[in-house]
Amino acid sequence: MPTFNGGSPNVEFYKYIMSHLRYPELAIQNNISGRVIVKFVVNSSGKLVQAEVMRSVHPDLDNEALRVINSSPAWEPGIQGGHKVNVTFVFPISFELR
Repeated sequence: MPTFNGGSPNVEFYKYIMSHLRYPELAIQNNISGRVIVKFVVNSSGKLVQAEVMRSVHPDLDNEALRVINSSPAWEPGIQGGHKVNVTFVFPISFELR
């Protein structure tokens, strides 16, 4: 499996997302929250490609989720049989107003 910042995507990539996510102002004003589900591929070069929203909440939240995913630094790609391979991920991004 690919790794992010030397660790598990469930831990390290989640930290990256939470530190770079900006709650859209319009969503705050309209009390919009929820979980956007994003699918993407970590390709054999470690770049995130083909990011798409699998479950939408609101266009503003969807766009912010895709912005953060697409701005990700390179990952360490997955390896199978000694070769670097493409790996698909489905990742939830939660937007919660407090």
